[in-house]
Amino acid sequence: MNIRTLFLAGTLSLASLAALPVFAADATANSAKVYDTYCVQCHGTNRDGNGINSTAMAVKPRDHTDTKGMGDTPDEELHKAIKSGGGAVNKSVLMPRWDGVLSDAEIDGLVSYLRVVSKSGSK
Repeated sequence: MNIRTLFLAGTLSLASLAALPVFAADATANSAKVYDTYCVQCHGTNRDGNGINSTAMAVKPRDHTDTKGMGDTPDEELHKAIKSGGGAVNKSVLMPRWDGVLSDAEIDGLVSYLRVVSKSGSK
């Protein structure tokens, strides 16, 4: 059933229909704030792996704007890397685990946000 059918059937009101894009925008904005709080130090404000801490790292942080590289990585792997750290997915041990700091919902939001940043779509 499509949105037009649901609207015509009275299941969706005009107000709830109008709120759908706002929810997505709010979720993206919230995930951007989480990224700005926890990720920019290494991955950078441009999301390109050139954060302030990156100059002192032996392994360069991942470039989240890299459409091909990010597109080749499944959502589950991104979630696991954020939750359990880089070592959990055979990446740099310098990537810390965020389990206990971020909820699974926040991590899922970050994964979705990374798909927006990288223009790679869910995998």
